[in-house]
Amino acid sequence: MKWKTRIGAGVTALAAVLGVVSAPAATAAPATALAAPDISLANIKTHLNQLQTIANNNGGTRSPRGGGYAASVSYVENLLKQAGYTTTRQTCTSCIGQSQNLIAEWPQGDASQVIMLGAHLDSVSAGPGINDNGSGSASILETALTLARTNPAMAKRVRFGWWADEESGLVGSKYYVNNLPSAERTKIKTYLNFDMIGSKNWGYFVYDDVASVKAIFDEYFSSIGIQTEGDSEGDGRSDHASFKSAGIPVGGLATGAGDIKSSSQAQKWGGTAGAAFDNCYHRACDTTSNIPDTPLEKNSDAIGYALWKLAVATTQGNDFSVNLNPTAGTVQPGQSLQVAVSTATTSGSAQSISLSASGLPAGATASFSPATVQSGGSSTLTIATSSSTPTGTFPITVTADGASVDHTASFSLGVGTSSCAPVTNGTRLDIPDYPGAAVNSTATVGGCARNASGTTKVEVHITHTYRGDLVLDLVAPDGTAYRLKNSSSDSTPNLDTTYTVNASSEAANGAWQLRLRDVGPADTGYLSSWTLTV
Repeated sequence: MKWKTRIGAGVTALAAVLGVVSAPAATAAPATALAAPDISLANIKTHLNQLQTIANNNGGTRSPRGGGYAASVSYVENLLKQAGYTTTRQTCTSCIGQSQNLIAEWPQGDASQVIMLGAHLDSVSAGPGINDNGSGSASILETALTLARTNPAMAKRVRFGWWADEESGLVGSKYYVNNLPSAERTKIKTYLNFDMIGSKNWGYFVYDDVASVKAIFDEYFSSIGIQTEGDSEGDGRSDHASFKSAGIPVGGLATGAGDIKSSSQAQKWGGTAGAAFDNCYHRACDTTSNIPDTPLEKNSDAIGYALWKLAVATTQGNDFSVNLNPTAGTVQPGQSLQVAVSTATTSGSAQSISLSASGLPAGATASFSPATVQSGGSSTLTIATSSSTPTGTFPITVTADGASVDHTASFSLGVGTSSCAPVTNGTRLDIPDYPGAAVNSTATVGGCARNASGTTKVEVHITHTYRGDLVLDLVAPDGTAYRLKNSSSDSTPNLDTTYTVNASSEAANGAWQLRLRDVGPADTGYLSSWTLTV
């Protein structure tokens, strides 16, 4: 961590514009958030031991002024490549020794929505920098490897950055951000920074730049009974400042650097009041002996929690849908009807579904064949009425009781009532201007009537004045065509003649078409049509 002029707050309002993900509210079942796995403390300590060895082999430091930084990059990159990450080394021309940023991206999730995690990988020349900042670098490395091992479905793209030359003034991260095209900057929805998360006299500090991001970390710490504070010491002093200045929402964690722990903080977190959070800050004693397990473990698990919350897709439980066909029907008292019940598995695995119906009028019963299906299967609902069943319209609820969830579907039952739509009498049908044709026609559609068996029939009466070889056909909803015969003498062609016709069909409900056709020598098929709905 490098001391730097504090950058003012103010990106909170940008959160909505840039799409920062807030802590999601509870969603309706069956969608559930996939729990983050444990980030292995043992593996993190293995990485820290390797960084210590690299420092030992390079004059006790991992500064870019020697070979320690480059060796640290190689160690991290090799592990990420083996895990399946796409890695890129970016030479920072403004950094000491033109040292390199290391970028690694997990090739899954929406590439237009990037959640980025970063930590600086360099140390000061005075020491190996195991807390500052091997702790953040090793923790996000192990988080990245855990993501690869578990390989969950991703909602967003995840990118990691290990920054060069932070200790000279955030140089590596500034170079990265400044060289991002505008379109690429807007893809980064949240940047999370981790600089010094294993201080020996630790506190639990959460960056408070964006409230919705801070809430995610606070949610985790609250779940394990730890109070947090906003990180005022780290404001503007680490690589998140480079992203914040570009309008990218930021968040992160820290355990303290050279500031002094207060008595109230010691009471809250333990440790020594009046002492620095890390008395080896920027000193040669910042070795593996300078990092206790407790803050390192809890902060690394908080990193995993936030990453899974922000980028990993929710999992869908077992679910299904249920549909009825038809959704309405009419019977006379004493009669029955059947309804097709279909189900489909919409997520997860198929499940057993028990079917039942409620809302039946007096004297009516409902039965299903079969009464239990696997989602994806079908059943037939039979609704039977008795002679005493009252007339009227009754809303029937079909309940599909699944092993995981329940769903309902509605059916409108008419008893002794017509399901036909209101009819229109004397409807004017405008016939187009056709040589020798009449200019208008009127049609009267009779009301739907029930015969003894309860079947709906429709009667259509048409009076049409015409000339020549024009005829009208009536086409029922089932496609049956009825040629409309002249009711009077047709012995005098080309004179005005009146048609009066009756047509009946069992398929009464729906769209009936009246089609005009020239059946003379120049017959070219139907000339025009009109639609009547009954």
